[in-house]
Amino acid sequence: MAVLSTLYSLFNLRRSAQVEKMREQPEKVQKRQLFNLLNEAEDTEWGSRYNFSTIHSIAEFQHRVPIQTYDDVKPYVERMIKGEKNVLWRGSTKWFAKSSGTTSDKSKFIPVTQDALDTCHLQGGKDILMFFTENVPDSRVFSGKMLTLGGSHQASEFNNEARVGDLSSIYLENVPFVAELFRTPPTNIALIEDFEEKLKRIAEVAVEENVTSILGVPSWNLVLLRHILEYTGKSNITEVWPNLEMFAHGGISFKPYREQYKKLIPSDRMHYIETYNASEGFFAIQDDMNDKGMLLMLDYGIFYEFIPMTEIEKEKPKVLSIEEVETDVNYALVITTNSGLWRYMIGDTIKFTSTYPHKIVITGRTTQFINAFGEEVIVNNTNEAMRIACEKTGARITNYSAAPIFMTEKRAKGRHQWMVEFDVMPDDMEAFADLLDKELQGLNSDYEAKRFHSVTLNRLELIVAKGGLFHQWMKEKGKLGGQHKVPRLANHRKYMDSLIELNNKI
Repeated sequence: MAVLSTLYSLFNLRRSAQVEKMREQPEKVQKRQLFNLLNEAEDTEWGSRYNFSTIHSIAEFQHRVPIQTYDDVKPYVERMIKGEKNVLWRGSTKWFAKSSGTTSDKSKFIPVTQDALDTCHLQGGKDILMFFTENVPDSRVFSGKMLTLGGSHQASEFNNEARVGDLSSIYLENVPFVAELFRTPPTNIALIEDFEEKLKRIAEVAVEENVTSILGVPSWNLVLLRHILEYTGKSNITEVWPNLEMFAHGGISFKPYREQYKKLIPSDRMHYIETYNASEGFFAIQDDMNDKGMLLMLDYGIFYEFIPMTEIEKEKPKVLSIEEVETDVNYALVITTNSGLWRYMIGDTIKFTSTYPHKIVITGRTTQFINAFGEEVIVNNTNEAMRIACEKTGARITNYSAAPIFMTEKRAKGRHQWMVEFDVMPDDMEAFADLLDKELQGLNSDYEAKRFHSVTLNRLELIVAKGGLFHQWMKEKGKLGGQHKVPRLANHRKYMDSLIELNNKI
């Protein structure tokens, strides 16, 4: 009922005031976050190594503690999984988010402490609803249930007390009991490991509920919603859940999927909220429906630093704090968290769309790009080019991935090769490829320069994927559902060659 939304807003008056302070005084909020983290961890192994108790400034912290990658922290995380206490964070840690990443077949195990669950991940879920009810005061989102497509978890091979799995499964196991009254499917179904069996069971249960909101990754939820339509025989999701009004999405860009969701859910009451929630932390939420940027949440037990991508290859790159950032600059994100990640380079790149308040968009990955010929194409470029091409032609895609075709002795020029799986084909595939290439040039001046008169690069090559290719590819890798993502861009041929091989077999 709408009255519940009003009550929820009243309940969050104190939280709203905290967020307003965060918008107005980001430097003060971030400094407090850092020194809270240092104080909490001063008796840990890392706190002793870097003498946290004697750090009195951000500059001193940056000078003393080195920037880390997963390879740097992996030995310490493995010790934490085995049950060792006070390593990166105080006490012991039960939960570890298994992240496949998008640039390696090896899994990463990210510690998720109870502090991080309480002040970061679970708080993020509460704040999504707070922002939504502030933007849509007549919302009836609390009159029904939230549909969640969770992952799975299992005991660690090293320690039966430690649990490893998708972040979504960790989240579901730790939500307050009252939240269970507003969620579907039940936890035992949401945590089924077999993704296709999970889809079947969710369909059987969820169609009987009054679903008013959805939470999750756009690509996997698209698979679920299509399965719901197949199961019910309905023509769109509004016929199944007429009161559906919110989808809080994250994990991958929503741009390639927006039109498909509009077709599946043809409702004027439907709202889409972008979130930035990773295994390493809950970072940002779209707090204004009319603004494409997401508010960087500066009081979730995370201290942020930013490396301009122009500095990323330097031995001693310039590292900025929140008060030093500028809009429209591509930054690599560095985080210090209450899960024990200290100056950890997460691998994502962002741009600020505004400061005071500090709002961001995700632009890609530090390792997910194509720069085989000096073109420096990032995911943000390709997502936007694909969105525009689909909008202008009426096409809709399910998934895509791109990689370079390198120059050889016989091939003087290179090009980009795209594997695209369509939900709705364009009328003229070659014209679509021309348009996609043209839009990419308009978005990236380096690509445009390399494409000028085809001096260095020929027009991109587009391969039409057979139906279900990406689903099958991810299935063969054991990466269906959860936090797993199709790699959009790679500066090598590994993914593309395996996709082409599978596409030829289907």
